[in-house]
Amino acid sequence: MTSAPFLSRREQFGSIESTNDIVRDWLTAGTPEVCLAVAAEQTAGRGRQGRSWVAPEGTALLLSLGFRPSYLQPDRLWRLSAAVALSMVDAAEDVAGLALGTLRLKWPNDIVVDRPDGLRKLAGLLGEAVTDDGAEPLAVVGIGTNADWLAERFPAELAGSMTSLREVSGRPVDTGRLLDEFLMRLEPRVLGLREGKFDVAGWHDRQATTGRLVRLEATGGEAKEALAVGVDGVSGALIVCDPAGGPEREVVAGELTGVRLAKTGGVTP
Repeated sequence: MTSAPFLSRREQFGSIESTNDIVRDWLTAGTPEVCLAVAAEQTAGRGRQGRSWVAPEGTALLLSLGFRPSYLQPDRLWRLSAAVALSMVDAAEDVAGLALGTLRLKWPNDIVVDRPDGLRKLAGLLGEAVTDDGAEPLAVVGIGTNADWLAERFPAELAGSMTSLREVSGRPVDTGRLLDEFLMRLEPRVLGLREGKFDVAGWHDRQATTGRLVRLEATGGEAKEALAVGVDGVSGALIVCDPAGGPEREVVAGELTGVRLAKTGGVTP
């Protein structure tokens, strides 16, 4: 007896508005998990808080995945995005020939490179729950990874905060190979989620903010500095405390518009 293929549907597009929208429509039409849409270019790609995500054609790997995660409790759905992020980090380091640990995760949804002048964003994720009349949970996870993008073509307003695999590695990056390597690593992680397993240790170890002062930007416009202690492997929350000490507390992504390294912050001893 042969097992079902990991991907139920896979389509490659040229220039489209949003891969997340494509996959959402597939799910609501009844497409099984895991379905995948890949685009050479997105004209209306988006990130958290409604931010736009654009990249010149052929410079980034832009994709969305559709899930029917009945095997996850509602408060564990964040693990889908985490599994996608960890799979991309492992694949990207391999394809670009980077040392293990070069790429890090910045809570809640970015892949970054840790440089002396700060964190540079390499990829961003957007997880969305899909509203449907049925009782089955539906979820879409989109990820855009800056792959073969030269720094001279970075948007001026983002050049100081972003990077690409090509810039980090100093060599061209094949997005087709990156996709293949990513999917090869994603399959066992998703199969693990279906069996109640999640790589908590890997998710902890990749966090770029742990042990650092961070600026927490709240949805109401207020901003506070805190010491990032770690992340919670059950709730997915960021664990912080007052820089001067005190009890630890959890912060969830929905409370914030952004998390940045504080200008005064370094790694604690």
